[in-house]
Amino acid sequence: MSELTGRNQPSADEPVTHHGPPGGGAGRVLLAAAIVLLLVAVAGGTTWWMYTREPAPTTNTATTVKPSTPPACPGVKLRVAAAPEIAPIVRAAAKRLDDSPADPCDLITVVAEEPGNTVAAAAKPDVWIPSSSAWLNIANAGGAAFAAQGKPMAYSPIMLAAPTAVTDSLSKAGRTSWAQLTGAVAAGRIVSVTMPDARTSTVGLLSVHGVNAAMARTTPDSGIAQLRALTLRSRLKEASADPAKVIAKIAEQWNTNGVVYDVGVFPVVEQQLKAYQRGKHTVQLKGAYPADGLVQADYPFAVAKNNQDVELTAQLRAAITRSSLVQAGFRPAPMPDALPLPAQPGDLLTPATMWSEYKSLATQVLLLIDASGSMNQKIEAPGGRSLTRAALLRESGRFAADLFSEDTTVGMWYFGQPTPTSPAHREIVPYGPITEQVDGSKTRRDALVKAMDTYRAAENSGTPLYQTVLDGVAEMREKVAPGTVTLVVVLTDGEDGESTFKMTQQQFMAKLAGEQDPSRPVPIIAVGYGPDVDMKALNDMSAATGGKAFPATNPADLSSAIAKAFLAAHAPR
Repeated sequence: MSELTGRNQPSADEPVTHHGPPGGGAGRVLLAAAIVLLLVAVAGGTTWWMYTREPAPTTNTATTVKPSTPPACPGVKLRVAAAPEIAPIVRAAAKRLDDSPADPCDLITVVAEEPGNTVAAAAKPDVWIPSSSAWLNIANAGGAAFAAQGKPMAYSPIMLAAPTAVTDSLSKAGRTSWAQLTGAVAAGRIVSVTMPDARTSTVGLLSVHGVNAAMARTTPDSGIAQLRALTLRSRLKEASADPAKVIAKIAEQWNTNGVVYDVGVFPVVEQQLKAYQRGKHTVQLKGAYPADGLVQADYPFAVAKNNQDVELTAQLRAAITRSSLVQAGFRPAPMPDALPLPAQPGDLLTPATMWSEYKSLATQVLLLIDASGSMNQKIEAPGGRSLTRAALLRESGRFAADLFSEDTTVGMWYFGQPTPTSPAHREIVPYGPITEQVDGSKTRRDALVKAMDTYRAAENSGTPLYQTVLDGVAEMREKVAPGTVTLVVVLTDGEDGESTFKMTQQQFMAKLAGEQDPSRPVPIIAVGYGPDVDMKALNDMSAATGGKAFPATNPADLSSAIAKAFLAAHAPR
């Protein structure tokens, strides 16, 4: 802990005795004036700290002589806000200063609150000890003025905690991963997962950062990574659960009625988990560090620019000793493999806001796959490969099938006209829930993968693109319902022609516009394959429906397009 200069400066691990405000008795405010100030404070006491002060303890010993008239106190001189888990240590240090026999006044008040609440409050403390230095940047970006004094006072990595049997199923040698947790939740192997509010809690904010960093390791596409992160978000039992209250509920419910609280996995700082483990609880909790996105809380001692009592602040800083923090379960040094935090507040807040305001919407998708002869034309793919558009689309489909969440309802059509009497399109995978069994024991997701593996474009087949899009939009419009996002996804080279259903783009756009219903929107996501794809036609049809068009030059482009469409649908409004 860095040394600080100040009056009567103690050593780093010794309690501090505070001797009152500068000037001693001669410098105190006159009694009458103090009473007036006290009455004013009581009458107008709307400031946050006056409602949170603890009463000063009274001491009755043989050596204590109470004056007949109590001395006047100048009131609180130092207002401190601290993260809930470190607040007891800070309060104990403040109490030692306030309980000095030489000064009966309570000069320090300590409020325990989550950092996001401190940021949002109009009145800011003189000293702030949040659970992450990231909050200082966030607060200062909003107009506050806090400066950290020296290095953080303590550290505590964030762990994934659960009853022992659950943790053991997810971890090895005390390590697990966000990706493993997400997979287990998606497969139904985990009962539930809860997380704190990412906008107010450090555990929530940093956990979201860890999840996104972990998913970024699985793909170079940022949209796909975000969508994979939201897979976990979409399956949370609760997205604003306080870990301390979760822990308390586990212990309380077991002790009162013998029923184990239905807890699956939840993130928590190591210090809080250690505190629980030291207790004698029937339900044993165990934690593991997510190796693919390890994040940690740190506890800076930050001072407001308008702090008026530098000496008292220095005494408080010194009174919070390293030994008291270690004894409480905090680490004196950071874990070396923890993720660095972004310097820009927005890089943390943007994904946190998306996470917190995520709208749980069932997704309805109709896939329209171009099976016409033009899809057999060869193109040059990244890496110098030469392959047909159909082959590129086939690889794309394998990627995309994994993106659909468990609450997706989906169907697939092929479109193409090999003979003049052929229909414009045919159903390949019947529309229904993606988890539902089709073709015997296979799920609809498996059927999609199989259909894409066996997909081939027919030679000399016309391309009834426009008619298929009109039919697909009309089909899905009947399925639009509140709480759903309904999409038509078109995979094509973008040219309508050589079929009995051929029409001009002007005719098509007029029909598409005439069938729009603002109360039942069906956006078109169009993905175009090939260097000569008619992106104007695809952009026009997508824009007319509130969708978007994307060119595809590699297999991941389809997944990226679907990810972006889903993210837009679930984004905060």
